Amino acid sequence: MPTVPGLLSPYDAVRGFVYLPRLISKLRLHAAGQLHPDFVNNLGAAFDDRCCQYLGVAYDELRVWVLQHPQATAEEALVWAESKGRRLSTNDIEIWNGFMTKRGWRDEANEVLLRRLKENQLGPEAGVDTMFDYIEVDEGRPARRLAL
Repeated sequence: MPTVPGLLSPYDAVRGFVYLPRLISKLRLHAAGQLHPDFVNNLGAAFDDRCCQYLGVAYDELRVWVLQHPQATAEEALVWAESKGRRLSTNDIEIWNGFMTKRGWRDEANEVLLRRLKENQLGPEAGVDTMFDYIEVDEGRPARRLAL
């Protein structure tokens, strides 16, 4: 994928909860016409959908709220989502982060990860073990080898 200025890493977190800041950045970049078309097909799907489901809010409701509050922080968006969905405990965040940051490693998403690595001619030297790592490398950032 191309590098998109302002698109946050999936590892970026709010209150320790990974991925939501990236989702918010994707929503805002898309609305501003700055999100590369390669990202548009998956808006609201895949990790975006998982994040919204975990929070207990509909993707479209989150999108509308984020776009109606362009100056809102990721913390404010999380507070809103928790008011509409469910309040996340420390344990909920730990479970989410453990699942998301390891996605593609020894699970059913590994096949997709291996296919993407092959398509992009990335070998073991790339340091990619998970989908989050793949996103990092694909967007020009180094893979992360340490757990959160």
